Amino acid sequence: MWFSKKFVIFLALIGLPGFAAAKGLPAAAPVLTPESSFFQINSSMVVIWIVAIGLIIVAQLATRNVALVPSGLQNFVEWLVEGMYGVFEDIVGKHMIKKTFWFFCTIFIFILFSNWFGLVPGLGTIGWGHEVDGHFLVTSPILRGAHADLNMTAAMALLFFFLWTKWSLGEIGAGGMAGHIFAVKGHGGGFLGLFLVLVFVFVGAIEIVSICVRPVALMFRLYGNIFAGENILETVMHMAGPIFGGIAVFPFYLLEVLVGLVQALVFALLTAVFTSLMCEHHEEEH
Repeated sequence: MWFSKKFVIFLALIGLPGFAAAKGLPAAAPVLTPESSFFQINSSMVVIWIVAIGLIIVAQLATRNVALVPSGLQNFVEWLVEGMYGVFEDIVGKHMIKKTFWFFCTIFIFILFSNWFGLVPGLGTIGWGHEVDGHFLVTSPILRGAHADLNMTAAMALLFFFLWTKWSLGEIGAGGMAGHIFAVKGHGGGFLGLFLVLVFVFVGAIEIVSICVRPVALMFRLYGNIFAGENILETVMHMAGPIFGGIAVFPFYLLEVLVGLVQALVFALLTAVFTSLMCEHHEEEH
């Protein structure tokens, strides 16, 4: 039974993410609630909630006393948001940025700090487990990297796909989307025109497959990089042992900090590029 599992709190002095005498990070995030419960909570969901609450608190503190000449936390938040606004505006255009920036900005900041929170030392060493060969094995950590869980990355990718469809239909309509995908204009008449129509219909079919694959690529790219990174940290830590593990894993730890930033940026930029590709003709008209 869930309530009979032994619960301990183990804080390693040099512990790093996932170091708890385990043999690799499990693919599925451990479920923390009883199996019979209607609403199940896993360890990745807890991290997501912590990061979301933290970001909300920071936003409230930064905008609590807004000044014309910003300083401190307000200055940092404004610098971050204005910088991202300029980057995404160059991609999607001045018209679309007003409708889409809220998503691009939020998804970048959320993924970035979720990735970095997953690197907090000792994050995976708190939870339920049992003794194995004189060591305590944490089999159900309370906290685990949010994007090392495919459910989370899939949810973000599918949400973007829904918003991308909504934005595209709102800007160019169903006819405009079909025209963009199949390029049905300007083929001329005669045999050559018919041949070009068939060619572009074939190319359009490939484009439809590409569009459907995009959310899959988004979810697996982020999940694969974060999941692999956490496993690398854990593997290096165990290979070096508890004494030298902290020293041996330090370069990889710094690399994962950079990877967390890059993956957040890649996810956000790809969503912006995909949006721009469908709405670029509408932008030219404006």
